[in-house]
Amino acid sequence: MDLDGNMVIAADRLTVWRGLNDPEILKASIPGCSELTGSAKDGFDAVVTQKVGPVKATFRGTVTLTDIVEGKSYRLNGSGKGGAAGFAKGGANVTLEDVDGGTKLSYKVEAKIGGKMAQLGSRVINGVAIKLAAQFFENFENAVAPEKEAPEDSTTEHKKMPKKGFLTWILGWFKK
Repeated sequence: MDLDGNMVIAADRLTVWRGLNDPEILKASIPGCSELTGSAKDGFDAVVTQKVGPVKATFRGTVTLTDIVEGKSYRLNGSGKGGAAGFAKGGANVTLEDVDGGTKLSYKVEAKIGGKMAQLGSRVINGVAIKLAAQFFENFENAVAPEKEAPEDSTTEHKKMPKKGFLTWILGWFKK
């Protein structure tokens, strides 16, 4: 499975970087995460419960960071086991870039999934992965850059699109 995308987060790059390395912010941002311990330097251990189609499982896994360019990028390498539900392992390249309105966070994920979950098929798995990524980024942005109340300009319709990013907006549109 491959997944890539980006999102503009309404915070400066250093704030986003700190958030990506803060276990408490990550725990609050990862959907289904009940435990997250460790550090960016030593790696993280996590417990995450997810439902993918008819399969619900609790995964225990580890994540390490490599190729770290302080404040700009790193590579995540991780693996997790969910008992009979299966396993997942893979990596992601994450980069941060200063842009108007905040920081552009770009990611490219490659993962391998086995067990019962793999039998569900790539369409189900990819759909869930996209949904979870959108939830993560919404939670993450709320943690590092809480929205400020701004007066709404009713003269321009396009301003009603939320600042959460294009992917989240599209997913929300489909839910309607």
